[in-house]
Amino acid sequence: MHDLFFGYGVAHTILLLAFVIGLGLYLGRFKVKGISLGSTWILFLGILMGHLGFQADLDILHFVKEFGLILFVFSIGLQVGPGFFHSFKQGGVKMNLLAVMNILLAVAVTYAISAFTGEDLKTMVGVMSGAVTNTPGLGAAQQTFVDVAVSGGSSTLAASEASEQLASAYAVAYPIGVIGVILIVVLFKAIFRIDHQKEREALDALDDKSTQARRMHLEVDNPAIFGHKLGDVLSQFGGDFVVSRIMKGEEILMPMADTVLEKGDKLLIVTSQEEVDKIRILFGKEVSMHQQDWAEKDHHMVTRRIVVTKSSLTGKTLRELGFRSAYGVSVTRVIRAGVELVAHPSLYIQMGDGLMCVGTEKNIERLAQKVGNSNDALNKPNLVPIFLGIVVGIIFGSLPIRFPGIPQAIKLGLAGGPLIIAILLGHFGPKYKVTTYVTTSANLMLREIGISLFLAAVGIGAGGEFWSSIVGGGYWWILYGAGITLIPLCITFIVARLLCKLNFYQICGLISGSCTNPPVLAFAQGMYGSDYTSVSYATVYPLSMFMRVLVAQVLILIAMA
Repeated sequence: MHDLFFGYGVAHTILLLAFVIGLGLYLGRFKVKGISLGSTWILFLGILMGHLGFQADLDILHFVKEFGLILFVFSIGLQVGPGFFHSFKQGGVKMNLLAVMNILLAVAVTYAISAFTGEDLKTMVGVMSGAVTNTPGLGAAQQTFVDVAVSGGSSTLAASEASEQLASAYAVAYPIGVIGVILIVVLFKAIFRIDHQKEREALDALDDKSTQARRMHLEVDNPAIFGHKLGDVLSQFGGDFVVSRIMKGEEILMPMADTVLEKGDKLLIVTSQEEVDKIRILFGKEVSMHQQDWAEKDHHMVTRRIVVTKSSLTGKTLRELGFRSAYGVSVTRVIRAGVELVAHPSLYIQMGDGLMCVGTEKNIERLAQKVGNSNDALNKPNLVPIFLGIVVGIIFGSLPIRFPGIPQAIKLGLAGGPLIIAILLGHFGPKYKVTTYVTTSANLMLREIGISLFLAAVGIGAGGEFWSSIVGGGYWWILYGAGITLIPLCITFIVARLLCKLNFYQICGLISGSCTNPPVLAFAQGMYGSDYTSVSYATVYPLSMFMRVLVAQVLILIAMA
């Protein structure tokens, strides 16, 4: 029993990890003046246990840290994938430019501290990696250091031992990298008097205008389409919209391809904001009507949401499925991962999609049987694409990317690679008949397990050398790390809020993503309760990870030149 609690084996390591995670999550439930550190408690408790002498098998600890981070970022990627590219087009360029600014500011502060204090620049790279919680950057910096040292005549063992100074600096600066970013978020929320509820409502309203589908009520007033069949008009001028119903006089019809358009016909159209002007030009002016006006005259038509639960439909387009012609049902919107998409004919369907349907009760019921509409089918885990996606992500993250003038290749690592592949799977999976649907609860479970394992492993691994590094002069590293963390973030937050007018949730995602800081993302989501932060995080994370790894290697090369 002594070895179980105070030993070094597998059982002891698992017991230690479980204790740190369990107690850390329990402490995360408590709030002080409305503020909780959430799962970040796991990191601090792990450091404490490591400092008290509780050791763990280093190989297991390294595996748990990397695998936990992969699970976390992969689940984030799957969640935001369906709406990622739309979000990128809506503001992703601006956010990535802000992320690059934040990274370059951190590099400038790091170099300035080294120049003014005389601290070795190689050590400062370790401090910088910890201050921005970027483990791949540390690994890349250590590898570059060893490669350059060996090529200069040093032995591999001596070079590896010398590179451990970077790891010590990283471990000392890491906690301030977590605490500092959380403090910035909380502090600026108070300074700018941000009401996070209003911020969320503002993003919801923005989604209603741009991302989500919108209803339009129009009267046919374009002589060019009088007497033409609806199918012909759509094939010639069609776009990202769906004609849901047609009102001819007092009669409401289900629009079919051979329905003839006449002057004065009223149309109920579901579209995206970008198509509004085009639709007005094509059909005519908008009229003052409401959804209730159609419901009062349309007693035999109902609107229902049904769910695609047959994986065999994944990868098929709405045009191929022909719901309107085969079942007399109009699909107006598709709800995927919380994002409303206009049900245009070329849209690919995947398992888990919600279909907003208009038709008779009988016809919708027939369609429901066709697509499945079974909650039991959705509850079954679909693990194949997750693990195969991780395989592809690890391979992709390990591919060397070479730049002219830089002797060492750059890699996205075990975090950047899986995240990018997960985003691509979430977005393009339906098109290539890959079912990537995971229930919200399952996705959240994967995410929480991943971040908990990651934080516990980092804390326990850093705890053993934490205090000795501080006493040995490393207390300056804490101050340096605070400067590297706080100065760039303060500038970035002010620029993002005052000049770029970004939403608070977008800034939280921007900051945590540009710092490649999963604990802060977990804090923001747990504290303020919104997935908007995840979208912004995933938008800037790939480029930020690449840049963090790149600048760490470049600084090492400068230091050893």
